[in-house]
Amino acid sequence: MADILPFPTKPEDRLRAALRRLDDALTEQKLAFIEFRTNLSALGGAVSGLDQSVQNYRSTLATTAQDVAASHAAARRLEATADIWLSQAR
Repeated sequence: MADILPFPTKPEDRLRAALRRLDDALTEQKLAFIEFRTNLSALGGAVSGLDQSVQNYRSTLATTAQDVAASHAAARRLEATADIWLSQAR
């Protein structure tokens, strides 16, 4: 069964109770804001790390693209050489 809390009857008691609740709410808000800033800072670090990872990935892709282009050119040269040999062998 729930406890029933008496409502303050005097205006100054009601004011004190309201001020206590306001103070508690402000304290809770301050803690929430500190936590928010901490999380925002952690997010900034994560985004920075992600940016670095993307830059590394782009660099790796560029190197791979160059390697693929060089391999493709070498394969075309080998194909051309094979075509020459085949035509000479006939």
